[in-house]
Amino acid sequence: MKRPIISGIQQIGLGNVDVYKTFAWYRRHFGMDVRIFDEAAEAGLMLPYTGGEPRSRHAVLAVNMQGGGGLEIWQYTSREPEAPGFDIQLGDTGICIARYKSRDVKAAFGRMKAQGLDLVSDISYAPDSRAHFYVRDLYGNLCEVVGGESWFRKTNAVTGGIYGCSIGVSDIDKARVVYSDILGYDQVVYDKRGTFADWTSLPGGGDTFRRVLLKHSQPRAGAFSRLLGQSEIELIQVEGRQPRPIFEGRFWGDLGYIHLCFDINGMREMRELCAAKGFKFTVDSSESFDMGEAAGHFSYIEDPDGTLIEFVETHKVPVLKKFNLYLNLKNRKPEKPLPNWMVRSLAFNRVKD
Repeated sequence: MKRPIISGIQQIGLGNVDVYKTFAWYRRHFGMDVRIFDEAAEAGLMLPYTGGEPRSRHAVLAVNMQGGGGLEIWQYTSREPEAPGFDIQLGDTGICIARYKSRDVKAAFGRMKAQGLDLVSDISYAPDSRAHFYVRDLYGNLCEVVGGESWFRKTNAVTGGIYGCSIGVSDIDKARVVYSDILGYDQVVYDKRGTFADWTSLPGGGDTFRRVLLKHSQPRAGAFSRLLGQSEIELIQVEGRQPRPIFEGRFWGDLGYIHLCFDINGMREMRELCAAKGFKFTVDSSESFDMGEAAGHFSYIEDPDGTLIEFVETHKVPVLKKFNLYLNLKNRKPEKPLPNWMVRSLAFNRVKD
């Protein structure tokens, strides 16, 4: 079976109550200042996750030109987005922490402290001995800052973009069918059981856990692979407590981290691979969708606990919107990265404060 090409984490979806206020916060504090699209429309294809009805929404996709994945800032406009009905604890199933990379974790901590951000922890050390810390965004979502690799360019931001995330699962070995066999995170950096000093300040962090950090042994390929770069996934399994689904009783798009999205080429091959592993597409846009300023083909699967994984095959992205200039990606070698100068042209969409 021919495998699809995965270029990297394209974005993590973040449900929130004010798309522009959230975008401004992440611009200032995480350097997510390049706007790929900004569109208000109806989400008509996500019916399995929106109560069986199309829902209006407003979304902005922001990236950091130092490299890493983006953030899709997503807000319902036809209904009030709901908060969780309980206090989320580490190990509850779903995406619980977004991970950002930094060239200098100490400098990032110092700047965020000076800016008065809600630092949940001091600098501590993960099971692989890397320095990291946790901070909450303006709506309480947990972000982790950790030393990272594969930088695209240098800016003044103290972090790069999305470097991965932490995901609560009920059974790590079952979850790895999705995260290792399908998504390619096949390299185990650590697999530890116990209590962890670096989590004592996090909600539920005093419990006993199994923590597995995964990386991909094969370099990513494809158009945006140099920008998206390397990434990692930490799977979290709590022991001695029954985890609850983070989106229990709520819709996709409600408050919190709503999905993990990968930029790919070869949607047909991805459909076949997922089906062969027992994870059929639950949503498929069928060829091209149009986001007004960007276009492509998207689909979704669920991991064994219902966490949503999105695949996007990008067809066009804007470079200079006022001149109607776009990158068209449909008729090029799928495994070949775009030239650096071409990817850097996305910076023309930078939003300055």
